[in-house]
Amino acid sequence: MHDLSNFRANLDSIAERLATRGFTLDVAQFRDLDNERRAAVTEAEQLKARRNSESAEVNRLRKEGVDTAAQQVELRAMGDQIAALDEKVKALDESFRTLLAGIPNIPHESVPVGRSADDNVEVRRWGQPRQFDFEPKAHWDLGPELHILDLERAAKVTGARFAVYWGVGAKLERALINFMLDLHTREHGYTEVLPPFLINSASMFGTGQLPKFKADSFKIEGQDFWLAPTAEVPVTNLFRDETLDADELPISLCAYTPCFRSEAGSYGRDVRGIIRQHQFQKVELVKFVRAESSYEQLEKLTADAEDVLKRLGLPFRTVALSTGDLGASSAKTYDLEVWLPGQNGYKEISSCSNFEAYQARRASIRAKSGKGKAEFVHTLNGSGLAIGRTWVAIIENYQQADGSVIVPDALRPYLGVERIQVATERFH
Repeated sequence: MHDLSNFRANLDSIAERLATRGFTLDVAQFRDLDNERRAAVTEAEQLKARRNSESAEVNRLRKEGVDTAAQQVELRAMGDQIAALDEKVKALDESFRTLLAGIPNIPHESVPVGRSADDNVEVRRWGQPRQFDFEPKAHWDLGPELHILDLERAAKVTGARFAVYWGVGAKLERALINFMLDLHTREHGYTEVLPPFLINSASMFGTGQLPKFKADSFKIEGQDFWLAPTAEVPVTNLFRDETLDADELPISLCAYTPCFRSEAGSYGRDVRGIIRQHQFQKVELVKFVRAESSYEQLEKLTADAEDVLKRLGLPFRTVALSTGDLGASSAKTYDLEVWLPGQNGYKEISSCSNFEAYQARRASIRAKSGKGKAEFVHTLNGSGLAIGRTWVAIIENYQQADGSVIVPDALRPYLGVERIQVATERFH
């Protein structure tokens, strides 16, 4: 959501900036709606002032014994006219709200201008892709061969784009969740929270999933419940309609949740394996910060997500998304892309974004200090990390010629083994 006064004052420049992300703002529609609303408000205020003046005059005349029946009829008619104008203003306000709710965030001035992901800019790179002395396999071959990943039975139980993990494969997923939560809470300064996995429509609107991404979400039939598409939604909305103590900012939270997405807009991308699933697990980082420090906090949040990959020894690169590739709610986003040797390329494993006040305005999240004015906070979030894609990265990067997989040092205390290999007894 946007600040209406800011739009009024900077409409043409905002329209130009939005155009860099491929969004055409109907400036004429905005101005027509704004002028119509202003005219209705002005007329209503003038009528109210006139009614107050004439009501005082009627009261004076009545005290003097003058018949004021005609004046009272006129006052009642004036009241009906005022009520109609108030309703018109209310309807126009709702039209403005709907219009503003459908406008994406304004890209920050540091975001590279471009039309698509092809225009994203690499910021830095860490680690060197491993040189194999054999042909590395993709996880959709390695997982079934190790008896730790089963896509066929998942399809039987539910359908396409679901997975079953067996034995140490399931334990690896759990180990990654615990490792990430421990790292972020013990060393990066986050407070862990376990939110509900079902959320209401107000929460979906607050973070920008509704109305734009309705088709990408799963809704419970007959209930105002949605399956969480990411922990960003329930965690950000923990403070919806609240005014926080500004002296407590920044508030840094991390949460594990399963995530559910219909992937309506994926158009057949990543159909093999578990890169793009309808259900997956994620550890999410969410921050509530002061406006003046939000971009400094974005760098810190991104570094916290990068640290997970560094500790797991997984090569990755960090890219700044171009204006044409930004998510609708984001003012600036860094993507972390991990190297996957089985697919001979980098694949996104985390998006770290600054939404500025866009989400806070939709969700009505403010902060104030002492007797100061309450201001909208800036919200940030990023995956720290996507568990399934981290699982894939470990399996593919640490695979050995004999088909086994070496466990990274950081995960060994959580997993209890140094190597993943085919079990002699599959169910023991």
